[in-house]
Amino acid sequence: MHLGYSLPLGDVGGDPATVREFAARAMELRYADIVLPDHVLGVDPGLLSADGRPKASNLYHDPFVLFAFLAGIAPGMHFSTQVLILPQRQTALVAKQAACLAVLCEGRFRLGVGVGWNEAEFIGLGENFRNRGRRSVEQVEVMQKLWAEPFIDYKGQWHTLPHVGINPRPPGGQIPVWFGGHVPETLARIARLGDGWMQLALPPGPEMAEQWDTIRRLAEQAGRDPARIGLEVWVSCAEGEERDWQAEARRWQAAGATRICLHNTFTNPVHKRVRETDKASHLDYMRRWRQAMGEVFGA
Repeated sequence: MHLGYSLPLGDVGGDPATVREFAARAMELRYADIVLPDHVLGVDPGLLSADGRPKASNLYHDPFVLFAFLAGIAPGMHFSTQVLILPQRQTALVAKQAACLAVLCEGRFRLGVGVGWNEAEFIGLGENFRNRGRRSVEQVEVMQKLWAEPFIDYKGQWHTLPHVGINPRPPGGQIPVWFGGHVPETLARIARLGDGWMQLALPPGPEMAEQWDTIRRLAEQAGRDPARIGLEVWVSCAEGEERDWQAEARRWQAAGATRICLHNTFTNPVHKRVRETDKASHLDYMRRWRQAMGEVFGA
């Protein structure tokens, strides 16, 4: 089981000393991955319409910038976006940034992507919010070609690339692409194009199992080996204590998870953030959860 940690920068800040401290602690505790969410723009928190949306007062480091910083000070650590809002960005630029990062961290990077939900960001970045799902499929196809081949000649519905390429390209000519999301269209994209599913909205149980079975069945129909598609889930320390966290991890392992990420600052109907926001509390939860997982997975 690969164990990851989502940096709680919105709570503790993103200055260099804090980033270094959390990265060093993650290495010391033998976390496999450091993960980071993504938002480019936040709305004015004084607006009535701001409820539930990323706010300008919330801190979000650019993942490519922060991971490049960490690549030089956290040798051996793996990095993952969870998730990068792909369709609000230019495709070739993301392919280039991801390739450069993969080179700098010697291939220890997964690109987790999603389609986003905050229309204000798309407006501010000059991209179309209404076709973002369909467009993201073509984006992944374009990126995979740019990573694999020195030059490509591509004409699609939204992209034209006339005999161009990127340099550097990632080690091995590929970067794992993981998808976040739960609608049927996303499950189909994972089955056809994805290296994994970042499952963030459902607890272990029949509904989650049905969606996971759908991905695996569609992958087989597409001629892919479903065993090569990973499953990542988020957990937190908001409820219970070590034995409860261990029981949850065992349930996820039985459900087919290949990666578990400790994300203590996220809230949705099945996932709660911790109450504490100070650095000491986050570091303590980071230690306690990882030690508890060592008893479950033996590492």
